[in-house]
Amino acid sequence: MASNRIGRINEEIQRELADQLRRLKDPRVAQVGMVSITRVDTTGDLRYARVYISVLDKTQEKDVLKGLKSAAGFLRRELGRALQLRYTPELQFIPDDSILHGAHILEVLRQVEEKDAAQQDGAPAEEE
Repeated sequence: MASNRIGRINEEIQRELADQLRRLKDPRVAQVGMVSITRVDTTGDLRYARVYISVLDKTQEKDVLKGLKSAAGFLRRELGRALQLRYTPELQFIPDDSILHGAHILEVLRQVEEKDAAQQDGAPAEEE
């Protein structure tokens, strides 16, 4: 039962932080193409929340994380106002490359599919 509660809290934190990111004025975050919150993991005692961040332009990822760490206090206060929890968790921002990893897997699968299609057509498969 407690895990359901934490799961709902994680979803609410993710939704509220995504909304707050759009309003954040820090140029390290606001001027980047796309910043996504992929996942939130909150501890059982609600003291800490790990917020996994994915940035479309990987060259700006460090700057975005610095900007988010700088704005963590503000984001935490706004999160506390919105969610009205007894205790608002301390936010820890962690880079997440799962989207990039997923894109790589899709590319590998596409290459395998093309190779199989070429073999079925009778043409010799290209070696990598």
